[in-house]
Amino acid sequence: MNALLSIEHLGVRYDGRDVLKGLSLEVSRGEIVALMGPSGVGKSTALRAVAALLAFDAGRIVVDGFALSPGPVPPESELVPLRRRVGLVFQAHALFEHLNVRDNVTLALRHVWNKARTEADETATRLLETLDVAPRAAAWPRQLSGGEAQRVAIARALAPDPQLLLMDEPTAALDPARRSALGATLRNLAGQGRALLIATHDAEFARAFSDRVLTLPPG
Repeated sequence: MNALLSIEHLGVRYDGRDVLKGLSLEVSRGEIVALMGPSGVGKSTALRAVAALLAFDAGRIVVDGFALSPGPVPPESELVPLRRRVGLVFQAHALFEHLNVRDNVTLALRHVWNKARTEADETATRLLETLDVAPRAAAWPRQLSGGEAQRVAIARALAPDPQLLLMDEPTAALDPARRSALGATLRNLAGQGRALLIATHDAEFARAFSDRVLTLPPG
């Protein structure tokens, strides 16, 4: 099976220190890979490098044929193919507080991908229904529970229909019931042919819902 995501010998240095050194992994369509390890070993750094949110110093990243190389992050005009391929769900959700749930989900569709309001709203409604948070479409982020905010963040990441979903510590704010529900949601997304890379401290969750676990050693 061909890998949707391929990371080869990825290295990131910050202030003269190796934050990440020699990371290699592959994630195929329909697969969930958990990236584990103690704080500070570069799990979140790896996700941000794949999403072209930070520069890296060594190695190579390829997402469905789109390659990133060491050096400065390319300008956004050159990253359009990557933005279509990759969705990122941040640990703190990073929802825009001045927008309600529906507008958070449709923001990129309307202002980056130039979708009509009607089409963007239809996409948002479908995703929010799939993730069981449709009744909160008019709510503000501050009115959401941790689990609701996370599902809205997933809906926003999925709105452009990316084939690779990156998630940073997805179970951090969830109780056991919500963790299980999230795991079922992720398995469903993988079943649709998406590839998922999850950075997590949650060993139980990783064992239960991922296909493979890669543990980064302490620095």
